Amino acid sequence: MAKSTPAAERCALRAAAPPRPPGPPCAHPELHAHEPGAFVRAVEQACRERGLNLTPIRAEALKQIAEAGKPIKAYDLLERMRGGPGASAPPTVYRALDFLLAHGFIHRLVSINAFLACHLPLAGHVVPILICQACENAQELEDESVAASLDALARAQRFVPVSAYLEVQGLCARCAAKDGA
Repeated sequence: MAKSTPAAERCALRAAAPPRPPGPPCAHPELHAHEPGAFVRAVEQACRERGLNLTPIRAEALKQIAEAGKPIKAYDLLERMRGGPGASAPPTVYRALDFLLAHGFIHRLVSINAFLACHLPLAGHVVPILICQACENAQELEDESVAASLDALARAQRFVPVSAYLEVQGLCARCAAKDGA
């Protein structure tokens, strides 16, 4: 059996990804992973390439976050992982989340204290995330110019940014239509 190459893996990810909702085109379609199984495979591949240890508990946390399909709180994740090997203790789940965050495989949504699978697990990035206040669905916006502008403004003030969380609270199209907004 032939060894999978990063290019072949990215091609397979595109084939596995469901159709994108209407909107601006993907900035990096070759790096996307929308479907949970493809997402987990992409992270596994990235870990192999970077020499990272994706332990069974980390992989299970990643899978559960991806399958949630929306932001998930740590204790909800813990509940989903009960019965798995070594995953019953909150510190274990938090250590898994720390690893996944540190390597850019998930996003932490500070305003709602939840975690979201990063749809670009092969490339670190800071992008705005839209969070619906009604249904708590979240969507990454593919506009790196917002993060670049924020970085440039900070540096113009001689401020050296270390991290950024760009979250926009509001109503998604479906909830806005229901609400008549």
